[in-house]
Amino acid sequence: MADPAAVAPAAPVAIALSKDPTLEYEQELFGAGASIVIGIDEVGRGAIAGPVAVGVHAVLAGTREFPEGLRDSKLLSEKRREILAPLVAAWGGGAVGYASAEEIDTRGITGMLGEAARRALLELHRSGVPVDRAVIILDGSHDWLTPSLRAPLDVRTRVGADRSCASVAAASVRAKVARDALMREAHDAHPEYAWDSNKGYGSKAHFAGIAGHGLTELHRHTWIKTAPR
Repeated sequence: MADPAAVAPAAPVAIALSKDPTLEYEQELFGAGASIVIGIDEVGRGAIAGPVAVGVHAVLAGTREFPEGLRDSKLLSEKRREILAPLVAAWGGGAVGYASAEEIDTRGITGMLGEAARRALLELHRSGVPVDRAVIILDGSHDWLTPSLRAPLDVRTRVGADRSCASVAAASVRAKVARDALMREAHDAHPEYAWDSNKGYGSKAHFAGIAGHGLTELHRHTWIKTAPR
C-alpha cells in the first residue's frame, strides 16, 4: 500500500453543497493509498464566550456506511445531535480539543483553532489511532491546522466538507455536542447570560447579561466592547 504522505496534496476544491454527506471523497483518498482519513471541524469560532472546540473523527479504509441522518451539526436540531452523538462515537474513533477564551484573547482565534485541533489529534493518537499515517480533511479553504503542528501531516482543505464528507460531519457533531454540554454547565454558574440557550454566542439575552453584570473569565474580553458603568 502506498504511503499516504506520498500522495500529492490537492488544491482546495469547490463543490456543490448538499445537506447529506457521503463517503465519496474519503473513498477517493482510500483509492489513492490512504489507510485512514480524519475529518476535522470547529465549533464556537464566532462565540463571544466559552472555548472554541475542534472535533476530529477517524474513518478506516473499507468503511462503507455511516450513521443514518448524519449531517453537519449546524443543520441538526439539538435533540437530533444528542441522538446522533453516541452513534457517531460507536462509528469510529474521535476526540474534541479546546482552546479557552483567555487563550483566544492572548493568541488570537486562528492560532487557537490550530492548537485545539492539535490537542484533539494528540488525544486521538493516544487512543491508538495512528494519526501520522492519516489523510486529514479540513473544512474550508484555509489550512489553519498545519502552522500549529510539531510535525507535518497530510492536510487537505475542502470547501463544504462539513456538508459533503461524512467524516467531517461526524467531527462537527462531536464538537458541537461536547461544547454545548460545557456551556450548559457554565450556565449553571452564570445564569444571567442565558448560555443554556445561546451557547456563548452574541444573542440579545447574552448582551443584556453583559450590560447588567459585566464580563466573566469565560468571556473573550478583546472581542466585546462595553460602555463604562
